[in-house]
Amino acid sequence: MAAGPPPPLEPSPLPVFSEEGFGDKFLRKTRENPLVPLGCLCTVGVLTYGLISFKRGNTRRSQLMMRARILAQGFTFMALLGGMVVTAMKSRK
Repeated sequence: MAAGPPPPLEPSPLPVFSEEGFGDKFLRKTRENPLVPLGCLCTVGVLTYGLISFKRGNTRRSQLMMRARILAQGFTFMALLGGMVVTAMKSRK
C-alpha cells in the first residue's frame, strides 16, 4: 500500500432552516411537548391564588398553595425532561 496524503476534508453542508417567527415556534414546541405549557399555566395559577390568599390574610391556604406550587413546578420540570428524552430518542432513529 502506498502511503499518500489523506483525502481533503470537505465540510458537510449545513441544514437550511426557514425563517420561523415566535408564534410559529411556540406552536411547534407546544405540539411537540404539550405538558410543559400546561405545567407552566398550573404553576402560575397556583402561585397567583397563593399570593391572593396571602394578601387576604388566609395564611393556611397561602401555605398550602405555595406547597402546591412546588409540586406544579416539579411536574413542569419532569415534563420538560421527558420531552427532551423523547426528542433525543426520535433523533436517534
